[in-house]
Amino acid sequence: MTRSPAKTATCNELLDTFYANLRTVHVEKLVFSGVGGRDVYNITAPFLHDGEEVILGRVEERDSEFSQVFFFTSGEDGVWVPRAHTHTYNLQDPCVTRIKGELIVGGVEVITAGDNPPKIVSWVTQFYRGYRIDSLHHFASGPELMKDIRLIELQDGRIGVLTRPQGERGGRGQIGFTIIDSLEELHEQTFLEAEVLQHQFVPEEWGGANEAHLLRNGHIGVLGHIACFDRMEKKHYYSMVFSLNPDTLETTPVKIIAARSDFPIGPGKRPDLQDVIFSGGLVRGAEGRAVLSVGVSDAEAYRIEIPDPFVEYEV
Repeated sequence: MTRSPAKTATCNELLDTFYANLRTVHVEKLVFSGVGGRDVYNITAPFLHDGEEVILGRVEERDSEFSQVFFFTSGEDGVWVPRAHTHTYNLQDPCVTRIKGELIVGGVEVITAGDNPPKIVSWVTQFYRGYRIDSLHHFASGPELMKDIRLIELQDGRIGVLTRPQGERGGRGQIGFTIIDSLEELHEQTFLEAEVLQHQFVPEEWGGANEAHLLRNGHIGVLGHIACFDRMEKKHYYSMVFSLNPDTLETTPVKIIAARSDFPIGPGKRPDLQDVIFSGGLVRGAEGRAVLSVGVSDAEAYRIEIPDPFVEYEV
């Protein structure tokens, strides 16, 4: 069973701890071109493909929720541009990982009603696989209304699956976990039957996984978000991490690692999204440092160098 903390902490309690710990950070805003003036946000961490650094990003008009996912590469001037001759996907919030050498790309497809203008009534997470960016093919779909599904290759070669149930099993949003032997087992029941991790969030709040890291001890370092509403019904999203033992489902308490206040004041998609950051991905570096890629206020993309949040879980 999942280890239960003495008391599940709220967003505000976790923030108190976060702000009480001094840390050194370096923040960099990412600049994009070639997208017709649209916003680029909710980026993934960079990854190497044929020796080239690549990121995925959500590309969208400021007043719309209908987005595309682009693959970007960095030019000589440091500006990120769409990768040449590369397919785009009508998805939101991309994610990327590698399973047994294959590139696995996911994103959220929105389902609309036939109104004019169309109204989003549902969403489904879609997954694509392939050894090269230019030969990805669709292979799996999540259940309706489930975002934040993430995959990771475990130490023994099996595949860990992080889910986000809502409603009767998950309230506003919890995190589930299960293990499969191969990608061929990835189907709707796999996601629906994943065991819900207990005591991660209080009932009035919610969270989800955004990326999974295999730690040296075989545990999973989960990068995700924790979120809440304030009294004015404005959303507040924070980057967080915890560690998960895939064999016992024991977890460490949630820990906030970044907040909107870490970044410069800037535009937001809507006033209620001003205090929102999206944990896109994290690259662990040398000397106990890491670089976190985030979307900010549903309008901009940043990188922030922080202390490696997973080090303590590998001791």
